[in-house]
Amino acid sequence: MPNETETIEKLLVSLIKMVGKNNEKVDELTKRVHQLEIASKEQQIHRVYSFIAEPPRPSTSTKEYVRK
Repeated sequence: MPNETETIEKLLVSLIKMVGKNNEKVDELTKRVHQLEIASKEQQIHRVYSFIAEPPRPSTSTKEYVRK
């Protein structure tokens, strides 16, 4: 039966491996988020906006819109 020190050492090695794998996943996600941010900014730069002008709404204070 392994002694307590060996058991703790194995647990520590296992924990280090788990943390390393999680750090790799975080790095990959961070890179992907950065790529998406850049793509989004590029789309905003090249986006063409088209607006449909709406006629002015009648106002009670303006006489020109009041029907005679």
